[in-house]
Parts: sequence; structure tokens; C-alpha cells
Amino acid sequence: MAIKSIKILSCTLLILSVISGCYKDVDYTGFIRSTDRVNKRFSQSIQWNNHNPDREIIINTDNYSLMVAADCHIGGTINFEKLLSISKAPETSALFIVGDITTGRKEDYDIIKQILDESDSISYFLITGNHDLYFDGWKTFFSYFGSSTYTVSIETPQAKDLYICIDTGGGTVGDKQLAWLRDILRNTRNNYRHCVVITHNNFFRNRFTTSTNPLVEELYVLLELFMEHHVNLVITGHDHQRYEEVFGTTTYITLDALKDELSNASCLKIIVTDESTGYQFIKM
Repeated sequence: MAIKSIKILSCTLLILSVISGCYKDVDYTGFIRSTDRVNKRFSQSIQWNNHNPDREIIINTDNYSLMVAADCHIGGTINFEKLLSISKAPETSALFIVGDITTGRKEDYDIIKQILDESDSISYFLITGNHDLYFDGWKTFFSYFGSSTYTVSIETPQAKDLYICIDTGGGTVGDKQLAWLRDILRNTRNNYRHCVVITHNNFFRNRFTTSTNPLVEELYVLLELFMEHHVNLVITGHDHQRYEEVFGTTTYITLDALKDELSNASCLKIIVTDESTGYQFIKM
């Protein structure tokens, strides 16, 4: 068995080497190599933030709701259009989509861009997942939607809530983004009633899967940071199957995928009150 595995690995490496050599002048992203890295995406995101208005929503009630979904993998748009319809409810203040929105191909970005442009009454916020980066997808994401690292402030008559969106599409937060996140939590968290972190890669794993988690050392730092600064929720996708875990005072939620053909497809409704950030899953 060990010899067979070594042979398979050797053949795989040989094939990848040949492909890489044949296409060394082609600029592409996918399972073989990536043309961008998290620090580069972070720098571009922060530059975009500096040249665009802050993402702020002002509402006239202290209680409101948000919709959150992950792993649409457009292509298909049936569940995505259902999500947009649900998000038009009067009590819903915003929609967050936490990565793997597309396959990374430009034609899929074109589809989602057109749908969102036609639903301009909805305040939506997007974050990259690993699939969004394939086929050099970051360039299209950035040109269509801008930053993938940013904060959203929702202001009610009595308080403000903070939503921190971070880019884990490449499997890591990276040192620059981590420093930014730490600075946000240390210097501004106490100005807000509730704090929610939204990203793509799930932190906990409750079943065997080939999907990746954050680096172990990075995970320890993030768990401690979120506990220290009283982050209420951490919402992720990536694993395609819901999972809930409480660590310290923080609830970690892995979302079901929204992808059309999946029987467990669902989205998440966050219900925000003065006392809590509750939530419920909505089956598609």
C-alpha cells in the first residue's frame, strides 16, 4: 500500500511538473498554482477601502436581521435568487456572502454581477473563498466588488454593531491582515454593542473532509483574540455542512452550502437585539 501511494504521488508530481512547464507563460490560478497571495490581496483591499466610503448602514430600529450565505458556486442561480428574495424582507438590513460565490471563472462573475446589479435595493457584502480565486478570479472579484477585507458598521438609534470581514480564501489570514484585525479589535471593539467576524474558512472540523482549515498556529491566535475581545459570532462556510461550536464566549457557525443541487442547502438569518445576536437556519 505504501509503495502504491508513493507511485501515485510521484506520477501526480510528474504530471503537474509537465503541465507547469508547458504552460509557464500562462497566467492562471487553480489547483496547480496561484498568481496572488493573501498579503497582496490585503494590500489591494486596504487601498480600495482608503479610496471609497466607509461601509455603514443606519437604521431606525434597535432590532434588525441579516442574511448570510456561503458556497453558492454560481453556475446555477436558483437558490441564490431565492436568497435575494428572502433578503428583501423589511427587517433585513444587509446580506453577507462568505465566499465560494463562483468557480472563479469570469463568466460566473458576470452572472452574479448582473443579478446583484438588478437587486440594487439590497445592501450586500462579499468575501472571497478559495474557489473565487481559481482561474485568476481575484482580478475579476476586485474589479467588480472591490475589497475582501473590511468592516461594516450598523448603527441603530441606541447603539452600533461591528461586522469584520476577513479574507481566508487562500487558507490563511496572513501576517498583515492579522495585524489589521488585532488593531481593529483592540482599538475599536469597545465602541460597539455586538461584534461579528465573517470569513470563508471554517475553524472547527467535526467530520472527515478534504477541505482545509486555518493553520493550527494561526487558529490558536485567532481563538484567543476573539475570546479576549468578546466577539459574539464567527460565521464561516467552506465545509458545505453546518456545524456549531462554542469556544469561550464566542459561537462559531459553519454554514451549509447554498449550491443548487445540494439537499441540505440553506442560509442563515442573524437576529440582532439589544441583548443578543441570535440566529436561525432557513432551508432553501
